[in-house]
Amino acid sequence: MIHVTDHAFVRFLERSGALDVEQLRGLIANSLERGRKMAERTGSANFVIVVDGLRYVIEGGNLVTVIADDRDRRKRRR
Repeated sequence: MIHVTDHAFVRFLERSGALDVEQLRGLIANSLERGRKMAERTGSANFVIVVDGLRYVIEGGNLVTVIADDRDRRKRRR
């Protein structure tokens, strides 16, 4: 079976018209703006925003990864 890389998957979504990647990118950036402003006030360029069970890792003003917040999962199981 052929492995589809993340890069190829995103390019497929973008170029096939299945998803407007730039619009989605803007939605993500806008949803994190409040957290960015709060971090900016403290002088932090590297920080994490936790929302709805996801951890958004920002380094130097760039969202570099999104990972599941295991702490949130543990709370929901209780």
